[in-house]
Amino acid sequence: MTDTQDDSTLPRRSRLGVLWTTAGILVLALGIIGIFLPVLPTTPFVIVAAFCFSKGSPRLRRWLVTHRIFGPMILDWEATGAIPRGVKYMACTMMAGSLLICWLIGLPAKVLIPQAVLMGLGAAYVLTRPDC
Repeated sequence: MTDTQDDSTLPRRSRLGVLWTTAGILVLALGIIGIFLPVLPTTPFVIVAAFCFSKGSPRLRRWLVTHRIFGPMILDWEATGAIPRGVKYMACTMMAGSLLICWLIGLPAKVLIPQAVLMGLGAAYVLTRPDC
């Protein structure tokens, strides 16, 4: 692109690719943060990043699916929609622990009830996925 061109002259596909790639990078960053923060799940963000990269950057998708840590979880999910049993139990334990901490610090019911409902739905979804 020359200095005189603006975004409106880029092909639509190219602009969408940039948006998908940017979204993938942001979502992957959240997933990486989730490695260190137990209340933020890593796996769903990595899977969504792989999807975004498939729309915007085949090179980044290839890097992600061949990554020694992230690759297997993406490929397992794409092949079977499966979640390893240990990961299921860890996810549910972390959700329950987060809810318990929120209750112990005295958050009001108007916060705890929606949190419990949403975490319950999340746990139900995770537990109903096949094991790998």
